[in-house]
Amino acid sequence: MSKIRLGVNIDHVATVRNARGENYPSPLRAALFAQKSGADSVTIHLREDRRHINDTDLKEIKSKLKIPFNLEIAATNEMLKIALKRRPPFICIVPEKRQEITTEGGLNLNFKKNFLKKIINKLKKNKSRISLFVEPNLNDIKESKNLNADCIEIHTGKFCNLVNKNKNYNNELKRIKTAVTLANKLGLEVHAGHGLTYKSAKILAKISGIKEFNIGHFLIGESIFVGLNKTIKNFRKIVK
Repeated sequence: MSKIRLGVNIDHVATVRNARGENYPSPLRAALFAQKSGADSVTIHLREDRRHINDTDLKEIKSKLKIPFNLEIAATNEMLKIALKRRPPFICIVPEKRQEITTEGGLNLNFKKNFLKKIINKLKKNKSRISLFVEPNLNDIKESKNLNADCIEIHTGKFCNLVNKNKNYNNELKRIKTAVTLANKLGLEVHAGHGLTYKSAKILAKISGIKEFNIGHFLIGESIFVGLNKTIKNFRKIVK
């Protein structure tokens, strides 16, 4: 059985930094600490409004990190230009709305489909692995394959909300399992992310076919109390 990878999203280290307009805490330091603590990759989301991670963070992390980093971007010409210049090994294309607090769902793959396909092909030619952030929807899985993506990252937000509220999550879990099975059959690598905690990650880690978990907000929040090293090691035990 191949190892399940853990990606650590450090966006909210930058959120704390930006709250006071200081140069600390340092996202670069967090990225290097995640690397030292056993993360398989580091995720950063460079948003259009630069609300947390900024261009300098991207440049520094790319130059200093030895493990792969995963750059989350919206499908825009600006982000395409940046990604082509910085050449991150992993890229996840995500939906983005300026007014949202956090990503609210998967990509609408029927919106500007030709433009999205053009972006994917350019980034792949630039030697980046391309993932699409999608709902556990069978049509979206099939369309991701048609768009020539290498991977999908399943938006686990709805499932995690049900788990957090102690509500019945069986139907949503079934949707995720079915989506994973189809993606694997089509040759797409499957990742999972958004809203994951110890409890929800433990449930999803039992699904055969998920190769990578990307975890951020809860992980950074938990590290305030027990430290980043221990939190990452706790998640490593859960997803292994």
